[in-house]
Amino acid sequence: MNFKRSSILKMALMGGVNGDLEKVTRESFVARAVKITLVVMLYWFISITMVFLNKYLLDSPSLKLDAPLFVTFYQCLVTVVLCKSLSLLTYVIPSHVLEFPSIRFDLKVLRTVLPLSVVFIGMITFNNLCLKYLGVAFYTVGRCLSTVFNVLLSYILLKQTTSTYALLSCGVILGGFWLGIDQEGAEGTLSWAGIFFGVLASLCVSLNAIYTKKVLPAVDGSIWRLTYYNNVNACFLFIPLLLICGEVRTLVNFDKLTVFHFWGMMTLGGIFGFAIGYVTGLQIKVTSPLTHNISGTAKACAQTVLAVVYYSQIKSALWWTSNLMVLGGSFSYTWVKGLEMKKSQEEPIQSNSNGEKNSSGV
Repeated sequence: MNFKRSSILKMALMGGVNGDLEKVTRESFVARAVKITLVVMLYWFISITMVFLNKYLLDSPSLKLDAPLFVTFYQCLVTVVLCKSLSLLTYVIPSHVLEFPSIRFDLKVLRTVLPLSVVFIGMITFNNLCLKYLGVAFYTVGRCLSTVFNVLLSYILLKQTTSTYALLSCGVILGGFWLGIDQEGAEGTLSWAGIFFGVLASLCVSLNAIYTKKVLPAVDGSIWRLTYYNNVNACFLFIPLLLICGEVRTLVNFDKLTVFHFWGMMTLGGIFGFAIGYVTGLQIKVTSPLTHNISGTAKACAQTVLAVVYYSQIKSALWWTSNLMVLGGSFSYTWVKGLEMKKSQEEPIQSNSNGEKNSSGV
């Protein structure tokens, strides 16, 4: 059978087009993979660096500053300044270069956000106090109960039930938490104050997630506007706390108060605290909420290993087991919730398709 010349030419052209499409697809996949890798690496770097930097500011033998509330207050102040500065920059920088919502000071919104701000203050303060007394290596275990509190508060406040598999994951986390406390006690490095603040931090993290959903409509659904108002409220609320807890007197007697290095490290801590909000949103945007949670779990594992190596610590096999249980339980819970969410999204589609089949059959 003889092909016409036009048919042969058409086949050759189609083959060339398909080859070009495959090449473009392959290049776009590689570009996306590189982008995701860079974003995840950026998230890990900022998150881990921020924890080590906060540990230095809160409990460094060379710094000798016992003012955790002031450290937290200053980081909130830096966040307020950065939010307002970026909002002003949008007037001179095109939106495709800098995308940030316009922010203005509104007393009505400030009052609406206030209940959430109280929880927010508890969350960041107890987080820092937990880090101060427990250290970086045990920090992940010390404040691991946020998942458990999510389940409890979802049932108590929202009347939402949790699946058996998710509850089993919470059981693994609780087991790792108690084993970690036992092993820290056996090594003589356990701080009950740190555990207490870690539990409170976990509770506040869960409450913060619930109340954030309620308050978001007041700021037009903008996380950055909510960040601004939360931190403005925090700055006002921290001032009486600094006076009551005697940290103003501590600062007056602090010998490095006029040292540039101290303020540089404090400001850097505030910048990293602001940046973690940005890279968290960016990681969710380029991947998914499920992948973000898995990345966070893996980051916590790497952070623990780095802390043990950096501080030249020797840990028992059971201590490492407690960390693996907490991380494994957190990963399992994230995976189970992801599957449940996917299933709940697919069910309406299946029911709609069944309804269409039934209607067409009639």
